[in-house]
Amino acid sequence: MSFSTHVLDAVTGRPAAGLRVRLEHEGRVVAEGRTDADGRIKGWDAGPGVHRVVFDTGAYLAETFYPEVVVTFTVADPAEHHHVPLLLSPYAYSTYRGS
Repeated sequence: MSFSTHVLDAVTGRPAAGLRVRLEHEGRVVAEGRTDADGRIKGWDAGPGVHRVVFDTGAYLAETFYPEVVVTFTVADPAEHHHVPLLLSPYAYSTYRGS
């Protein structure tokens, strides 16, 4: 399974560069890093099952109601690519299954 994410800062209208992100599978961290200058992480691998992607929003935003955003998702077909974008602001966020 390949995984990617793209984080956009809705306040500035720019990519969220340098945001810490980690991918967990079965309670273990399988990948971690920071978003690039375009707010992206790509090329992470993990197996089938339930995964959690954890965004460290508290360290990125100076003031936020959500110090951490956790998105839990299921990988049924490990041959597919899974893209989980995040649109972020201090008092709201949204996500969806991308392509």
